[in-house]
Amino acid sequence: MGRYRVNEVKSNDVVLFMKGTPQFPQCGFSGQVVQILDHIGVGYKGLNVLESAELRNGIKDYSNWPTIPQLYVKGEFVGGCDIVREMFQAGELQQLLSEKGVAVAA
Repeated sequence: MGRYRVNEVKSNDVVLFMKGTPQFPQCGFSGQVVQILDHIGVGYKGLNVLESAELRNGIKDYSNWPTIPQLYVKGEFVGGCDIVREMFQAGELQQLLSEKGVAVAA
């Protein structure tokens, strides 16, 4: 995936590998995760996998997860859209963020 991208995962508390950008998601699943993160008021870095085939394929190998988007918190892979949505609805995403010491506005 390239050392630069691994550093992105390690140097940002919350990283979302997505199709498009947080301002302009290019797929519905990426858009849903952006809405959830914005709703709970957590700062995150969005990385657009459409910019690079190396990144798009590399992140799938890195996480051993076949789909985009992919959410990382403090360097750990959390999951894709369905997992993030279920965790959010159950209050588990907010709990995970606070356990990891990530500030949320909500």
